[in-house]
Amino acid sequence: MDFLKKHYEKIILGIVLMGLLVAVGFIPVKIDSERQELEAKRERLIPHSVKPLSNLDLTMSEAALKRVSTPIVLDLGSVHRLFNAMPWQRGANGQLIKYDDSHIGPKAVTITKLTPLYLLISLDQVNTSDTGARYVIGVEKQAATMPSQRNKKGYYCKLNDKNEVFTLRKVDGPADNPTKLTLELNDTGEAVAITKEQPFKRIDGHMADLKYGPENKTWANKRIGAALSFNNEEYNIVAISENEVVLSAKSNQKKWPILASATSNTPTNTP
Repeated sequence: MDFLKKHYEKIILGIVLMGLLVAVGFIPVKIDSERQELEAKRERLIPHSVKPLSNLDLTMSEAALKRVSTPIVLDLGSVHRLFNAMPWQRGANGQLIKYDDSHIGPKAVTITKLTPLYLLISLDQVNTSDTGARYVIGVEKQAATMPSQRNKKGYYCKLNDKNEVFTLRKVDGPADNPTKLTLELNDTGEAVAITKEQPFKRIDGHMADLKYGPENKTWANKRIGAALSFNNEEYNIVAISENEVVLSAKSNQKKWPILASATSNTPTNTP
């Protein structure tokens, strides 16, 4: 008993130290057990086969970026007229017409008819005499600038004779009753054939019938150089083709092409 009384503190301390040693030895075992338990939970909760991520659909984002990169243009004048009121003008028929360049002025001119103008060359007569055969060849220049030059004119010629329009190069068949004459045109050098039944024709220009609706004006058979007066302005026709007429303003020489519509009456046969 005396020993316990004298050394009980040491005995208690030893017991505590032994408990600590046991605890220290148990810690690795506990850690390993916890690690195994956590690994088992991980394998149970997390699947082994992981599907790869699919490609991201960026269609909406790219479309939004394109919309952002495109500037917004607000037209509050020419169409919606929010800050620029549209003036109107009363036409000759009493109807109101928008006072802009698409309804008033050269752009309001329409083509009602385009007529082709031909160069016509025909074999009209054969004259025979002691000196040989002479041929009367008629020439009609419908597109000539001067009205006096548009009438049909007859040329008397023999083989290889030349005038201001053509040269007679060849006569096929009997001289007094040829089956065909071959002519060389002076302006193009082209060789063309004519017979009594079949003349030569070539489109050399056009004339146009025009209409200006706002003032109820019409013009018939107008050619290049003709003057037109409408909308308090003077215009000249400077060009006519098979599908358009070009006007030129006398005040500033500005040109206005007028296209023929699909409903325009455009004859293609010989007048």
